[in-house]
Amino acid sequence: MKNSDFGIWATWYDLDATDVDKYLHWAHNTYLPSLQQQTIYTWAAHYRYRGGGTQMDQVKTTVVMHTQDHIGQGSQFLMLVGAPSVHAFFNPYVEDIPNDQLTQKMLELRKGVRTLMLTQEACIHGPSIHTQKSPGPSPAIQMGTLRAKTIESEFDLIKWYAQYRLPSMEKMTGCVRTSKWSAVAGWAKHGILYEFESLDHRLRYFEQGHESLALETTHWTHRITRASFHAPGSPFIGERIWPAV
Repeated sequence: MKNSDFGIWATWYDLDATDVDKYLHWAHNTYLPSLQQQTIYTWAAHYRYRGGGTQMDQVKTTVVMHTQDHIGQGSQFLMLVGAPSVHAFFNPYVEDIPNDQLTQKMLELRKGVRTLMLTQEACIHGPSIHTQKSPGPSPAIQMGTLRAKTIESEFDLIKWYAQYRLPSMEKMTGCVRTSKWSAVAGWAKHGILYEFESLDHRLRYFEQGHESLALETTHWTHRITRASFHAPGSPFIGERIWPAV
């Protein structure tokens, strides 16, 4: 993902087990390549949820609070598309671009679809930035999408990112890049995209060293986590399935 890519179109969704192979074959050979070839976009990437370790499971079930708002509940797959500006997705608006019958039929296989348009606030490079070979995000990611519960907690949230989390990621083994995003359309207000060399690096250095701090009730990370509502399934922990790693 280039530093000049300030817009992301993110789509989470589920697929019935009987549709997975058919949909992925079409998406990876037709749909996503066609998006990537459009000059208004700079890259496209597709991720499948893989989950974290036992500490992340505990964080997600005992500390993270997920919204009860009536929004798409999809969390198995995440499609990301990058552009120089988030406005690239609105002129023309991606939902208004006509699709052929096959594309429409295949997109209708997706369940619990949730879409978010984001613009970049800040981005840091980690020690593993040299491993990044493709224009889009890294092979392994964690992406959180959330809203602060109160105005006061929102100020604390951004202070936490600026003073603690982003500087920590800049030094973390296995971290390729970390970027903070603001939503311009969609349920969440905040997005955070962590990129890693691999899911193993994420588990060993990020989850066990930093995310697990959310379990410590006296730590700033715990307070921040409890003061927000996350989207369904957030944070999404995934492995890139297109382009191939």
